[in-house]
Amino acid sequence: MKKLIAGVIVGFCLPLLGAYLFLIGGGMPVATKGPPLPLERFIAKAALHKAMDNEINKPSPVPADETNLQAGAKVYVVHCSVCHGGPGDEPSFIAKGLFPKPPQLFGQHGVTDDPVGESYWKIKNGIRLTGMPGFDGNLTDTELWQVSQLVYSADKISDDIKQILKQSVK
Repeated sequence: MKKLIAGVIVGFCLPLLGAYLFLIGGGMPVATKGPPLPLERFIAKAALHKAMDNEINKPSPVPADETNLQAGAKVYVVHCSVCHGGPGDEPSFIAKGLFPKPPQLFGQHGVTDDPVGESYWKIKNGIRLTGMPGFDGNLTDTELWQVSQLVYSADKISDDIKQILKQSVK
């Protein structure tokens, strides 16, 4: 019985010791250019999706009309475009230096297929260890929804909204 207990203790402590030695030995990639650890993407995505589960399908109280999309575009230019770009933009130096790379929301890898509630949650709360800040407390709830509607509708915005977005901060 004592051997079993000792085996369990060693079996529990050995991986922890290995992880500790890996970290203090410099094995953990910490630079933004470093490759992700095995399972890192899976664990991060699983945790993020679980955190958003309750709010992801929350309907927007703000309609996706021209007025709200223009207001969302103005907020986007000031707070989002430096990382996420605008229509036809190349990624900025800041975007290229982040890990993971922020999606260019007006290109082929936008979030128009995500529920608007998912974008709202991400904009409001941010995403830990990605460079995506949370804007809760800095933008009003209406502004959060307006930007969420904008990125959700990115593939069908008017020329007037594209003109606003061309003012992207670089």
